[in-house]
Amino acid sequence: MAPTPGTWRRLTAVAAEGVASGTPYMVGTKLLQGWLTASGVPLGLIGLLAYAELPYTLKMIWAPALDRWPIPWPDRRRGWLLLLQLLLVAVIGAMTFLRPSQDPASLTAIGAMALLLAFVSATQDIVVDAYRTDLLPEQERGAGAAATTLGYRGAMLAIGAGGFILAGRFGWPLAFAGSAVLMLLVVPFTLTAPPLPPIQHQVTSLRQAVAGPAREFLHRTGRGRAVMLLALVLLYRWPDGLLNVMAVPFLIQKGFSPEVVGSVLAGWGIGATIVGTILGGVLFARLGMNRSLWIFALVGAAGNLSYWALASFDGGPAALLLAVGLENLGGGLVGAAFVALLMSLCNPRFSATQYALLSGVYALSRSVLAGQAGFVAQGVGWSSFFLLTVASSLPAFLLMAWLTPWNGNGAKGAFDPAKDPT
Repeated sequence: MAPTPGTWRRLTAVAAEGVASGTPYMVGTKLLQGWLTASGVPLGLIGLLAYAELPYTLKMIWAPALDRWPIPWPDRRRGWLLLLQLLLVAVIGAMTFLRPSQDPASLTAIGAMALLLAFVSATQDIVVDAYRTDLLPEQERGAGAAATTLGYRGAMLAIGAGGFILAGRFGWPLAFAGSAVLMLLVVPFTLTAPPLPPIQHQVTSLRQAVAGPAREFLHRTGRGRAVMLLALVLLYRWPDGLLNVMAVPFLIQKGFSPEVVGSVLAGWGIGATIVGTILGGVLFARLGMNRSLWIFALVGAAGNLSYWALASFDGGPAALLLAVGLENLGGGLVGAAFVALLMSLCNPRFSATQYALLSGVYALSRSVLAGQAGFVAQGVGWSSFFLLTVASSLPAFLLMAWLTPWNGNGAKGAFDPAKDPT
């Protein structure tokens, strides 16, 4: 079935919000790091900026407040989006007045601004995820996940390439000013984005906003199935996390120069991810949730297997391009299906909190579960390590056999507007 004008309007809206998510993150990390480095700030102090990213990890703590106290105009999600996006324009614009140096007062101001930017940006991410979850019907979630990723990647390219070009030619303050303008350009898209349907039962207390999401999820799924669904969220992208943390060390130890590795991963890899994301959105609409989860996970495992082949057999630049291309193509596919899965598990009444919690569970696979990858690779060797990353996909397949069977239509325990109250 051909996309309707309503579909394109919804996809355009979530793509614009993807730009809004990617812009402040790139400003607070890559662009600010570049300015500090160019200003002669010691690397040890620059490294401390990583602590300013803690709001992205801790955002689930204040997510219930956004369910409890919606701003009603234009609707319960876009009201917060407008406020937060205008704040981000102001914060990024104010960063143009920073003057990086080793002076303690300057460093304190930079740290405070970086932390403020991360807090407002992480809060916006909560609302962006909730708005996308509440807006998209089931059949558009794969395409919506792809549109969000494309917007996010577009912002990464705009800031990572355009921002640095502006900095090189006209100075770092103008690069930050340009980033603020990019953020401002999203505001009209937020104002004209499709409105959300009303929900039947508003959250009426902070206690309900905090305890309600878990209670509703457990009531809808049952305790046993809830544990299995959380395990699937944790493990579905585990192979991807294991590979990502060791890809660069492996390629450099394999003999590829840092310049080649950087250009292939940043250029070819991002391009393959974008292709995989678009393809994932198109195929998701044809295959449905369950078959997409299965097929895309198989392609992702094949990407990990390509690294095993690169480690086991002599291969030059062509083999490198093939491995990186297949792995990132699979990553784009897996990401599209995974975001759609998370959206399907959220009740619009509590979507800000439930999505933040689910994404927090997933984040553990990139940190805690992948944290020992280096020791494993060092102990067993690269070939065996990459085979183990392929084997790490088996627990997710076992869970999918029960929760998202091949011939099923959605995950068992997913939110169903026809059965579950909002």
